Amino acid sequence: MKKIYRLIEHGFEKLTSIAILTLGNSITFIVAFGTVLYWFSNPQFAHHDIHDKIGDLILGLTFLSLFVIQKSFNRFSAALHLKINELIASNADASNKLISVEEKTEHEIAELSKEYAELVEIAHKEAEEKKEDNTV
Repeated sequence: MKKIYRLIEHGFEKLTSIAILTLGNSITFIVAFGTVLYWFSNPQFAHHDIHDKIGDLILGLTFLSLFVIQKSFNRFSAALHLKINELIASNADASNKLISVEEKTEHEIAELSKEYAELVEIAHKEAEEKKEDNTV
């Protein structure tokens, strides 16, 4: 059962990656913009009352905003990942297994998170021991 779940999860993650790349693509925005223009040039659109026209206009702008926001987020996310990777790579004590962590599966990220939670607990214990040694 776990194997089937992981297979489905892996497929979903690939589908999500494809969707993110597609929605943030300039060509996809152009196609969407053309679709909205086609909708507004439809003869039935001219026969709507003003409330329907305003509603369609808002719907069209919201639809196009999805692509603009996704493109902006993709650019921001890529820049942030590059900055973090540079910080990790420049620190000699940092673990290189965190470079490009954004490309790992959700399961792999959860495992890494558990490892780092254990490291935090160890660091807290060491800090408490050091504090007790200093007070003695």
